[in-house]
Amino acid sequence: MTRYMLDTNHLSPLVTQGHHLRIRVLELQTQGNTFDIAVPALTEFLFGILLTPRVATNLEEWEELQSKFGFLGIGRREAEQAADLQATLRRKGWQLATIDALIATVALRDELILLTTDKDFDAVPNLRTQNWLIR
Repeated sequence: MTRYMLDTNHLSPLVTQGHHLRIRVLELQTQGNTFDIAVPALTEFLFGILLTPRVATNLEEWEELQSKFGFLGIGRREAEQAADLQATLRRKGWQLATIDALIATVALRDELILLTTDKDFDAVPNLRTQNWLIR
């Protein structure tokens, strides 16, 4: 069993029926793999849905899917670690957005593989990432 966490760019395609990522995630779940979502990624994802022309359809799809995922919260400790991560990376010449720092901190905390297309995560020490949107 492998434990994954979805970045927003891997979460968004899941509301599209027939999308290869949706098919892969749902199939791997039946094999015992888990997929979690950090609360900041959920916020980005829902904000994006609310701005699309397909808002009603996408929300309906999400309503059907959401019970298949775990949701990972953030507390004071994670907020402090994310701020430290951002400052450390900035000193090394890397920019990491606050939401991305929070997502990375949660993935590291729970030892999850982060599914993302975002190269900014490459600078985060010890963070395991994969991109399933490359074909």
